[in-house]
Amino acid sequence: MDQNVLQKAQYWLSPVFDKETQAEVKHLIENDEKELIESFYKDLEFGTGGLRGIMGAGTNRMNKYTVGMAAQGLGNYVIKQFPNQSLSMAIAYDCRNNSSFFAETAAKILSGLGIKVYLFEDLRPTPELSFAIRTLNCQAGIVITASHNPKEYNGFKAYWNDGGQLIAPHDTNVIDEVNAVELESIDFDGNEDLIEYLDHRFDSKYLSEIKKLSLHPEIIKNQNQLKIVYTPIHGTGVELVPEILDVFGFRNVHVVEEQAIVDGDFPTVHSPNPEERSALAMAIEKAEKIDAELVLATDPDADRVGIAVRDLKGQFILLNGNQTGALLLNYLLSQWEAKGLLKGKEYIVKTIVTTELLVDMAKAYNVKYFDVLTGFKYIADVIKQCEGNLKFIGGGEESYGYLAGEFVRDKDAVMSCALIAEAAAFAKENGQTLYEQLLSIYKTYGLYYEDLVSVVKKGKEGSEAIKALMTDYRSNPPKQILGQTVTTIKDYQNSQVFNLQDGNKSIIDLPKSNVLQFFTDNGIKISVRPSGTEPKIKYYIGIKQAFDGDIEKAIKEAKLTIEQIKKEMDLN
Repeated sequence: MDQNVLQKAQYWLSPVFDKETQAEVKHLIENDEKELIESFYKDLEFGTGGLRGIMGAGTNRMNKYTVGMAAQGLGNYVIKQFPNQSLSMAIAYDCRNNSSFFAETAAKILSGLGIKVYLFEDLRPTPELSFAIRTLNCQAGIVITASHNPKEYNGFKAYWNDGGQLIAPHDTNVIDEVNAVELESIDFDGNEDLIEYLDHRFDSKYLSEIKKLSLHPEIIKNQNQLKIVYTPIHGTGVELVPEILDVFGFRNVHVVEEQAIVDGDFPTVHSPNPEERSALAMAIEKAEKIDAELVLATDPDADRVGIAVRDLKGQFILLNGNQTGALLLNYLLSQWEAKGLLKGKEYIVKTIVTTELLVDMAKAYNVKYFDVLTGFKYIADVIKQCEGNLKFIGGGEESYGYLAGEFVRDKDAVMSCALIAEAAAFAKENGQTLYEQLLSIYKTYGLYYEDLVSVVKKGKEGSEAIKALMTDYRSNPPKQILGQTVTTIKDYQNSQVFNLQDGNKSIIDLPKSNVLQFFTDNGIKISVRPSGTEPKIKYYIGIKQAFDGDIEKAIKEAKLTIEQIKKEMDLN
């Protein structure tokens, strides 16, 4: 037995911890050495986004005490950043096991520090937490969620006063504060008088703001019988997605009842991830049975949405995050233009690994665009920087997160479901399906096709191998990809763009990040990015090719091209 592990575990048998925790640790010491080591061999790190881990007793687990230290550290930082002010924070939580308990734990600790806490009375979508921070003028906020991770996980995400997740310098400063917390100093009882509960009356404010985003309520009135199937996959979306669809005017919405049961064990799916067809299987089955036109699915905390639409043969297909983003942004841009809302000061935002199709769209409508690092917090930061000078139309990322309007500063599946449904109604009013709209986009801009390859390299050797790969790509970048000349290299670690055609260099005005991108003269884009949380390196591969209307032939050719790139880069 590792003595450091045993020593840490034995401390958890002391009166500092409740009897239930002590009993759990005692059981591990006596019966499960492997689990004991996993639970105590390191401390669960508070990273730039917060905490995320498996639930259980131990320093490397999500529990009352690790959550307590996170809440105390964040609270201490808020007190230092806003001296001599009346302080408040908002807290929301999702459907996961222990989410309400962790939220209440954080609320008590913060109230014990003299901070007023607005705590949602029941589970709520993550984007509503962002809205609450802004609406209630809070200095910060917390949401308890582990997104689409397996049922064993939970997490703690921290937000700042703009409603966005923490960015520099607050992210690293909060980490320092959390690391400095002494467990014995935490008041877990708190001050109940400083905790105010938010109920459905607050929801109506949020839904009212989303309703203002509707561009064609008259078309929805005509197409209010558009048949939609929605699944919350046992998560928080059940609280507000059916309601916002009703507020928008859709009267033929069918919820997958088996998955409308809030359950942190996610009993009907292997993974509650709307990117995966298996998670939408029950919804698609229902949609086929009732002859629906659109399937919507949200993840456990309702910040990401996956959709399925009927193809030209009437079969349901899943759209990827880039395709859904393109449909949504195309609808917003085209209708802003049609309504005379484009005044020359509007913009969209996307992440650097998201499809370049969105750039082409922005240029076509003479709308400014911003590229930001992976992570919606960077989209939120652009909105903050542009506030009052430019107007945000919408934005998104390839990982199924989208946003419109400026009153929320995180990806929002509640508003996205409503706007996607409106886009479908608009298409139907004009004699098309959403899929046919997508094909129209491809005819206009070319077929953009993307794929993601994750190469797992475990352990110390794997970490060193990933580091060596990035070093090699920097010192020996590819000169050609499939015979196409590499014309541009973007190195986000060194903040430089290399134009290989004229030899010029320019500066990337973004935070440093270990990401490389290679662009060819014919529309190939490859992004190489080591994961910050897992032992893997990710390759985002994107191509662009002409599209003449034969989608089956075009996709077949695109897939072949992607496979050739993988083979050339030894990614198969």
